[in-house]
Amino acid sequence: MIFVGDGALLWRAVRHAQDGGHPVDLVCHGPRTTPPAGFDPDRARRIRSGRELDELAGELAQRCTDGLLWSIDNPFLLREKMLASGLRLLNVHGGPLPSYRGLPPVTAAYAVLHGETSFAATLHEIDDGIDTGPVLAQVEFPVEPDAVLEDVLTDLVEAAHRAFTENLGPVVDGTAGPARRPGGEPGYYGLEQGIALAGMRAHPRYEQATDLGMFSDYYPDAATAWGS
Repeated sequence: MIFVGDGALLWRAVRHAQDGGHPVDLVCHGPRTTPPAGFDPDRARRIRSGRELDELAGELAQRCTDGLLWSIDNPFLLREKMLASGLRLLNVHGGPLPSYRGLPPVTAAYAVLHGETSFAATLHEIDDGIDTGPVLAQVEFPVEPDAVLEDVLTDLVEAAHRAFTENLGPVVDGTAGPARRPGGEPGYYGLEQGIALAGMRAHPRYEQATDLGMFSDYYPDAATAWGS
């Protein structure tokens, strides 16, 4: 299997797959992290953009021994060549779909702003939209009334890891799902919505919704824009 993404959550998933005896053929990762000590350097490739990843589509398809590509904390859009590679593309998304598509720190911030009482990580198939593919599983968790963004992101990281670990085996053996198109009102929270959040300082839950806490270093642009 191939992994694409960045950050500690990606490498947790890679380690879990390896510990379970699954073949990790290649990890394509961004600049925020480097492979952990002991990881085979021939099975890691640093990439800078979705376009660069797209140019690797043929190589990834050839190197993948089980036909699976996992997108974990992935900042890169999968483009035309990747979608046509013949690989089965799966993404762990930070938010319940279709209501909270977009960037995880932004989806979680708006969940707090909206006063949501629960949130979720979602495992879904990747199609040519952004977080629009059929859903295989969701891992939900409660959001307390006094929760700040740091709290929701902490729980979201663990929910995302569970969405991967609890479904890795079923995906591999073909028992996951069935994939479904979830109901609900679609919503999207990307870069534009993240920028717009800075103009909502009069909202009574603004401070809760923008308190990144220990995640400030991981999302420095958001921390600066929101005054965290």
